[in-house]
Amino acid sequence: MRTLARYVDLVLLLAALPVFILGGEPILGWVAIAFAWPAQRLLQAVLEARAAEAKEAPDFFRYMAGSIIGRSWLLAISIFAVGVIDRPAGLAAALLALVVFSTYLVVSLITRRGAA
Repeated sequence: MRTLARYVDLVLLLAALPVFILGGEPILGWVAIAFAWPAQRLLQAVLEARAAEAKEAPDFFRYMAGSIIGRSWLLAISIFAVGVIDRPAGLAAALLALVVFSTYLVVSLITRRGAA
């Protein structure tokens, strides 16, 4: 169950596509987040794996800080770039990213609390 819960954000991202299409929202906003969100999740997995292998505490914190900062910038730049191309698509991308991130955060907190 916990393994399946880790992917709720990605399922939500896929479920947002019909909402965008039927709601007449700019599809470019969905496309931007559909690429940026999984990319930042992959970056997170890679950097957290390297952090787990780190022998020294400063190396561990360097990887974790890099993960947080890099992932945030990746999403922010994606939203900004889409917003420059098409303002309504940028707003749609930002709102979708907010919903997907909020879901990810809540699920992460619940599943980690149960693991402790």
